[in-house]
Amino acid sequence: MKKWHPQSRRLFGAKLRPRSMIIIVFAMLTAYYLLFAPSTSIQVVPSNSQGSVSPPPPATGNGESDAEDQYGAIHRELWELTAEDLRDWHDPTDGEDPNDVEPGFETDGKERGFGDLGKLQHEKDMRKEWRHAYSVTSNFPNSNLIYGKTLANLENQEARPEEFSVDLKFDPDADVEYSSEKPVRYDPYPKYNSAAWKNAGYAQYFPCKGATGEPVEDLLVFKGRPRDWPLPRFGSYDALNMDPNLCWERETRLGPYGLHRQFKKVGGEPQPLNFDSVNWGDLQRMCLHRNAQRFDMNRERVNEYLNVYPETVIGPQLPEEPQQPEQPAQAQMAKRDVPLEPEPNSTPVSTNPGVVPAPVGLETSKQFTGQQKHPRSPKNPTTGYVSEPRTAILLRSYTGKDYTENDKQNIRSLISELSLRTGGQYEVFLLVQVKDTNLRIFEDDDVYQTVLSQSVPPEFRSMTILWNDDIVWKLYPKLTDPESKNVHTAQWLSVQKFSQDYPQFDFVWNWEMDFRFTGHHYHLLDKLGEFAKKQPRKGMWERNERWYIPTFHGGYDDEFRQDIEKRYGNNVIWGAPKFPFINPIGPKPPVASPSQDNYEWGVGEDADVITVSPMFNPINSNWVIANQVWGYNDSTHKSQDIPRRTTIVTQSRVSKRLLNIMHVENLRGNHVASEMTPQTVALLHGLKAVYAPHPVFMDRDWKGKFLNKWFNPGENGECGGRGSPMGWGRERRYIGSTWYYRAIPPNRLYNNWMGWPDTGIGGSQWEEKHGRPCLPPVMLHQVKNTEPTKNGHETTFELAYG
Repeated sequence: MKKWHPQSRRLFGAKLRPRSMIIIVFAMLTAYYLLFAPSTSIQVVPSNSQGSVSPPPPATGNGESDAEDQYGAIHRELWELTAEDLRDWHDPTDGEDPNDVEPGFETDGKERGFGDLGKLQHEKDMRKEWRHAYSVTSNFPNSNLIYGKTLANLENQEARPEEFSVDLKFDPDADVEYSSEKPVRYDPYPKYNSAAWKNAGYAQYFPCKGATGEPVEDLLVFKGRPRDWPLPRFGSYDALNMDPNLCWERETRLGPYGLHRQFKKVGGEPQPLNFDSVNWGDLQRMCLHRNAQRFDMNRERVNEYLNVYPETVIGPQLPEEPQQPEQPAQAQMAKRDVPLEPEPNSTPVSTNPGVVPAPVGLETSKQFTGQQKHPRSPKNPTTGYVSEPRTAILLRSYTGKDYTENDKQNIRSLISELSLRTGGQYEVFLLVQVKDTNLRIFEDDDVYQTVLSQSVPPEFRSMTILWNDDIVWKLYPKLTDPESKNVHTAQWLSVQKFSQDYPQFDFVWNWEMDFRFTGHHYHLLDKLGEFAKKQPRKGMWERNERWYIPTFHGGYDDEFRQDIEKRYGNNVIWGAPKFPFINPIGPKPPVASPSQDNYEWGVGEDADVITVSPMFNPINSNWVIANQVWGYNDSTHKSQDIPRRTTIVTQSRVSKRLLNIMHVENLRGNHVASEMTPQTVALLHGLKAVYAPHPVFMDRDWKGKFLNKWFNPGENGECGGRGSPMGWGRERRYIGSTWYYRAIPPNRLYNNWMGWPDTGIGGSQWEEKHGRPCLPPVMLHQVKNTEPTKNGHETTFELAYG
């Protein structure tokens, strides 16, 4: 691909049109102050090696005009200065030694660890350029527009299509004291028991009671969005088919879950509700029982994929046959468009408990392709109705955690909105790691109950599952390296055990406790699932491996898809890669070449893994645990040879099918670090994986081209590989993002939204003057220490390096 080298241009170039004398003088003084001398080399961010830059695709008609506001041309110049321009500039908060430099460059062939690679001059230059860009834009008029938004200045109240309007219901009693705006009831759920519902073959839906003893009530929300709320920098409401013109406020959002005092009728009289007396596990189980005909309640604990390999087959094991030499992994993956011939299905697996299937030979196991349809018919023969899929929500926790009131309110909201209001379509669990391995929780029930009562609030104990290292290590004896099975590199082991123990769930959401969503949980998960289901497999992995930037890529289903096709042609991942030690369970491509498929394969197929950040290639990315691979090898392949994908933040939905084969691969001793696990296994087995581009906002008005150069710097515009923003020393780029594991906006926005002071915004006095904070539906991560703050509190950004 032709490399693009940006033209040098002067600080005050031709794009700066004549304006008022004040603006011109201001620009000259600002530039002189920052640079002490005029610049002759204004470049955008270099990417991979030795200052070369990958070109962006042609403009896609996405509306990003060259026209700027009255400051725009000046400001853009200032945030695009290069390290050479900034040789006399220093960030006083930067403790890095500028003289501690590793000689050479990234592509010179020398083996370097991530620490040494970060010392290359090119890496140091990029860090300095980003620090300057973020610093110099801190007080621009279009910066920090995500903060301080309230109900006092809503707009676009009625800007929504009919499909969204029908979810909003007028409530004459829904008045609030703190705003003249009137909220409405929000019902994003299916039209239960309607004619369409019955015609689809579903059983009757029965509403369920919540903590107050009354049926769960729909939430209140405000129409509109705050004036000057910025566009998402990554992701899109349009792509996910979500209403962007809703504003969520804390009392209407969390009031029913304890932010306001709740009441329960006792003897016909309302009494204050003591949440410690609520049994959320029983409420969920009773709700499920009322709706039992809607679901398949009789799944057996049989993992059909144990028969994929001779060493994991149920019954007598066969001797392994010698492996034939194969091409190296890198050569295999380079041939992305090699067609995979369809193979016959394997011998059916017995589903009767206690019945041992016949041994499966090596040739038979290699022919297990996963092409067979789901064994259940559309209508459950037991009930006579179409069974709806069920999903478990696993809230990842640990002994020693202090549950704040906000933590409890958030958990109650998940149970009410996802489990009780849906009649059991979802079920919420606390999956709690017992850190003290000396506590024999599985040998003494009294010890188990003691740990449970000491570690979990009373209301959640009946929905809690305790686990420890010992129980999962015994399950996977071939994971012999201690580093391969600690909770940081193997957090999926406990999820896999859960899935083996609770086979009734079609999907599992791995849910991080420091995640907050300001919108409606059911609406979010429903839309993420719908988006993933409609995605075609053609170009899927290539779309997955970059941040979707609407102002650069254009529409998701048209310009973005076309750009991927233009970049890759037929050289896309098409089915599972071939390795002699992997027997893929996923379906084979229906045609030999991607060019023969009109984006049809995979449409209507549920995704086996949904992530909410890109699935990037960690190889050569300088991501710190990119090479944590165990097994996945033979005499001709090293462990690090296998292709893999990873996602930062493990908040994700995984299918029963994928969890089953992850379990099998771990039984064989094959493993990769937690952030890589579901994505890599899905890749190796030809399963469907989708990055769902939820809206991510930033505290700077970065333009699309600028964002793409910093966050998708790869050769083909991807965010993995060389130059990855997830690499060591590069993660400061996420400082102003609403979604990353280290960033300022998540905590700061959430504190302000809760009425807690942070960085000069929030608190009762501020709200009396400016109004009640409200936010559109936004995913925030990570949000720590959810407790009231003191005046003067400021959320800070802490990064070990960079």
